[in-house]
Amino acid sequence: MRVTLQTGRLLEALAEPHAACVGFCKSLIGLETRSFAKPMSDLSLVPPPVVVNPSADSPYATKNRLWQGIPGIERAPGGSLWAVWYSGGKGEGPYNYVVAVNSGDDGQTWSSPSVVIDPPGEVRAYDPVLWLDPDGKLWLFWAQSRTWYDGRAGVWAITTTDPDSETPTWTTPRRLCNGVMMNKPTVLRNGTWLLPAAVWIQDGEEKHPELIHERFSNVHASNDAGKTVSLLGGADVPDRSYDEHMVVERKDGTLWMLVRRHHGIGESVSSDGGKTWSPGTLSPIAHTSSRLFIRRLLSGRLLLVKHGPIAEKVGRSHLTAYLSDDDGKTWQGGLMLDERANVSYPDGTQAPDGTIYITYDRSRTEEKEILFATFREDDVMAGKPVSPQIRLRQLINKVPVIKEADVRPNDDTATPASPVSAD
Repeated sequence: MRVTLQTGRLLEALAEPHAACVGFCKSLIGLETRSFAKPMSDLSLVPPPVVVNPSADSPYATKNRLWQGIPGIERAPGGSLWAVWYSGGKGEGPYNYVVAVNSGDDGQTWSSPSVVIDPPGEVRAYDPVLWLDPDGKLWLFWAQSRTWYDGRAGVWAITTTDPDSETPTWTTPRRLCNGVMMNKPTVLRNGTWLLPAAVWIQDGEEKHPELIHERFSNVHASNDAGKTVSLLGGADVPDRSYDEHMVVERKDGTLWMLVRRHHGIGESVSSDGGKTWSPGTLSPIAHTSSRLFIRRLLSGRLLLVKHGPIAEKVGRSHLTAYLSDDDGKTWQGGLMLDERANVSYPDGTQAPDGTIYITYDRSRTEEKEILFATFREDDVMAGKPVSPQIRLRQLINKVPVIKEADVRPNDDTATPASPVSAD
């Protein structure tokens, strides 16, 4: 296979180049790949390499990233923490890869990259999700698409049954369905798993007309612990923007879906387990066009993490946690997690002792921080720190500032990162 780069240099490689070489070309140099032995539409359907514990000098090292964001977090049964996000290139685009790290001391320290998903060529890995299933298996999901978006994408996953191990064994990547899933699955009371994946609405020419019936905020169901997944139904929420939907099962058995819109949050309800959904409407939860986080807690309450007060729309700042005792009709408390500008994309989990973990990013192209917070329901209700478990603005990862003296001649890292558009 011959690959031609913008600099005019040629790389001669085998048909399946080493992941480190691919990663160097994609994430550090950030150059455009001109030709490939296989059509790119095929490569987006090929299982990507899983790079485990790359070396400190690898292109995936923190020092080599020009931007990073869109994180997820999960806690293993034995207490190990896992965090995931994506990076690569100068922003969202064909050179993106997913990186996961872990912590064995409850977030006091974090590992260097433990797992990296880096598809070949102009296929990117993005919008990752971590989820611990009811059997204690850790799932790492991500979306995979040619270039920025090929009109189809696809949800992929690897799993491990020993997430508390320092060297867990991961399964071979498996494609589950079309679309993008960037929030955790929901397990219904009857045991059904619902995976919230969307095939994004396209502007301009339809690239995959056969998927018109899938261009909704979909749920995919599994009744065999993830062995098989099938499309169940989808909500049509007007003005939706990259969907980013989440589903909770309410106490009356109905399903409540929240969906990102261009101007706020939309919602839809299903009364038949996700097969059909009510026409999408605007939610009374005021919000900027960005992801929020909602989840059922062990106490039975709903936890909501959003920007600003419940009924007030603010920008990507003032990440605040709220609780509901009545399935989202009213909200109580209001614990400020981080009031600074450019904080976004919360994701969370809860430990058996009730401690809540929330991760988020800050200033993806400047500060380049992945952070987390821990707290309890008492802190949320009080609207201030009252429990010994509370920790705010805790750092998971931060890219060091590249000094001018450190930039080599013709080094693409000298170019500022481009804005991140979708997320």
